[in-house]
Amino acid sequence: MKSCNILSIAGSDPSGGAGIQADLKTFSALGGYGMAVITALTAQSTTGVTGVHEVPPEFVAHQLETLLRDVRVDAVKIGMLGGTGTIDAVAAVLDTHRPPNVVLDPVMVAKSGDRLLAPEAIEAVRTELLPRVHLITPNLPEAAELLGEDEASDLSAMRGQADRLIELGASQVLLKGGHLGGRTSTDLLAARDAPAEDFTAERVHTANTHGTGCTLSSAIAALRPRRPDFREAVRDAKSYLTEALHRAEELDVGRGTGPVHHFHSWWPA
Repeated sequence: MKSCNILSIAGSDPSGGAGIQADLKTFSALGGYGMAVITALTAQSTTGVTGVHEVPPEFVAHQLETLLRDVRVDAVKIGMLGGTGTIDAVAAVLDTHRPPNVVLDPVMVAKSGDRLLAPEAIEAVRTELLPRVHLITPNLPEAAELLGEDEASDLSAMRGQADRLIELGASQVLLKGGHLGGRTSTDLLAARDAPAEDFTAERVHTANTHGTGCTLSSAIAALRPRRPDFREAVRDAKSYLTEALHRAEELDVGRGTGPVHHFHSWWPA
């Protein structure tokens, strides 16, 4: 394989910390050629989301069809989809073209607390997307919404919820445990045909966490074509994000929750 072509299907974040902008930075930082299909425009900064303008689902499908008829895609990251119509459109294109290494970050709520997925669209994520992707990367609140359960409060509950997400149709689940708090943070990778594995790391103390979910899922997508399996891609993606969090204080972006440093390996310290 020459270069890896990585596609993001997501919303735009004008502040550059999350969404399409974060995805393209991550792909580039990790040596992938980034491409983007935009599902929504947001009016957004480090302090919050003040507006969302969804792209019509038929034009999302048109963007995807035009691109996929021409370009080989080695991995796909799916982020903010907004509503049921867009979810259905993306699912139909996945059925037609069957791209490899599809990573779904089920974006529901922004770091600021603003909702980015219509409540009525959660069922569409369950039924239309989970069976069609290769890895889903929910945090604890997102997993709870997908399952219609209370949020997991410990690692044992996380294991149960990861198993139930697989029962819903997911092939593999990276359940992110950052919301549990504590000195360390544990993510759990579960698969339909392999034992679950824990990824535990020291918690990075920084206020600059805008776009961490987007960045991790994008890093996994960018690395998966060059790794033997998702386990290795997840391990290396988490290392990349950890350093991006450590180096985030070098940036000076906005007055709210700042972004991670996507180009920490490229910019001088």
